[in-house]
Amino acid sequence: MLIRRLARPLLASIFIYGGIQELRNISAHAPAASHLLEQTAGQVNETLPDQVPADAETLARIDGSVKVGAGVLLALGKFPRLSSLLLAANIVPTTLAAHAFWEHEDAEQRGTQTIEFLKNLGVLGGLLVSATDTVGKEREESSLLLCLMLFSWTLSSRAQ
Repeated sequence: MLIRRLARPLLASIFIYGGIQELRNISAHAPAASHLLEQTAGQVNETLPDQVPADAETLARIDGSVKVGAGVLLALGKFPRLSSLLLAANIVPTTLAAHAFWEHEDAEQRGTQTIEFLKNLGVLGGLLVSATDTVGKEREESSLLLCLMLFSWTLSSRAQ
């Protein structure tokens, strides 16, 4: 019990901080979202409903808001499984957009982005553990993990 009360805020802190920074400076974060949009939604942009935001600045605002909102919920221990799942679903496109190490020719840049990519994978692992933590109540754990894996696979297959 004590470990959960300490671990959740620690895990959430990077999202809260990052989300606040993103919301304070949307124009600096929009180019990464724009790059991911070109690779994914750009291919099916004509078929998306008008209600689906397709501009980079709106997506960056949504991204920052999800990070802050779900991060605060996780830190407070409110809806920890749901907030962990939201953050896990959020970190996949963020990682693909911001830390695409395979696109860098420079060895130093490639190394830096590889470390950031692997760091995000580690955080994703922590979020998966948190999302499936039933606090002694064994229930739809496998369904939750399966949904997350399918969502991540869908996003990554569109990025290719």
